[in-house]
Amino acid sequence: MESAKLELLRQVAAGIAAQFGSGCEVVVHDLSRHPDHSIVVIENGHVSGRKVGDGASHVVMEQLQSNDPEPRDHLCYLTKTPDGKILKSSTVYLRNAKGKVSAIFSINYDISKLLMVEGALRELITTGEETQQSEPEKIVNINDLLDDLIQQSVALVGKPVALMNKDDKVRAIQFLSQNGAFLVTKSGDKIAKYFGISKYTLYSYIDTKQQEGNET
Repeated sequence: MESAKLELLRQVAAGIAAQFGSGCEVVVHDLSRHPDHSIVVIENGHVSGRKVGDGASHVVMEQLQSNDPEPRDHLCYLTKTPDGKILKSSTVYLRNAKGKVSAIFSINYDISKLLMVEGALRELITTGEETQQSEPEKIVNINDLLDDLIQQSVALVGKPVALMNKDDKVRAIQFLSQNGAFLVTKSGDKIAKYFGISKYTLYSYIDTKQQEGNET
């Protein structure tokens, strides 16, 4: 990222964080960097427990994996930190002179205490009718994300690794590939060990699935 652009984003991030206080985290991800170290600017990092030099969040991994040339900004949605904070988040995709997404600017505002107040008020004014609330998305560091994706792949297959046959493992590993798991440094070693296969077998499973896709 150009130094002038980085300095501008740093200035904007500091201004937003100062305006809304210590519960407002502002993060800039540089997509030209390795996903393990994509954070180049962060204000109030204590909100999610991250710092400059830390790895990508799930939204960054999705962008890197899909490489969507025209992603739509994701505004005013709920996220959840590993320690349980509920955040109101917005994600803005920034483009370079060629129109390619080169950075992600995110705002995460901790509304946990506000939700407690809302809950207290709701008890006073409720009529007994319950409303459905969606589960917040999670903000996780990249290494935590890999563990989460592995668990999702097992849940997708619906059986523990010890009971999986080859087709089950191919399905699980293809899910990991499609969701950016292999962008994480040394993820191949960890995934191969988890599924009890060699790295050669691991990548052959991916190639096999890709070949099937090309034939259809």
